[in-house]
Amino acid sequence: MIKLDLSNEPKWLDIGRGVKVHVLPPLSAIAAQVWQEMAEAGAFEDNTDIESGVLEAKAWARRVIDAWEGVGDANGEMLCEPTPETIDALMDVPWVYLAFRALYLAPLHALESEKNVSSPLPSGSSAGAVDTAKPVKASAKNARAD
Repeated sequence: MIKLDLSNEPKWLDIGRGVKVHVLPPLSAIAAQVWQEMAEAGAFEDNTDIESGVLEAKAWARRVIDAWEGVGDANGEMLCEPTPETIDALMDVPWVYLAFRALYLAPLHALESEKNVSSPLPSGSSAGAVDTAKPVKASAKNARAD
């Protein structure tokens, strides 16, 4: 069973340390753009899982973060409007990257894996499986207790 969130409303994610990002919902049109960007960058071919994860997080973040709080430049001046460059710089901060993956991408990946789950069929490969576990004999069990 797949669990649908029918709200599809933008929301604020509390990244931590006073940083909040306002994100759009993860719609399929955005996903298609992200996957195309990742394919063009070779994320599905030559990169490691870590490199692909960073590419994915940045691609999603550039498309879904439309506002933020608690983000400043090197001089401590608040940045009002996220741009692709400043969003990439934000994702380069390790704890921000990890929080974004945990709060935004992990639920998305969980939803992706939910659709592949199904109960085993009665006539499937496990239908005729034999239980190999054997119960402990009462005498052996009592002998250990002594």
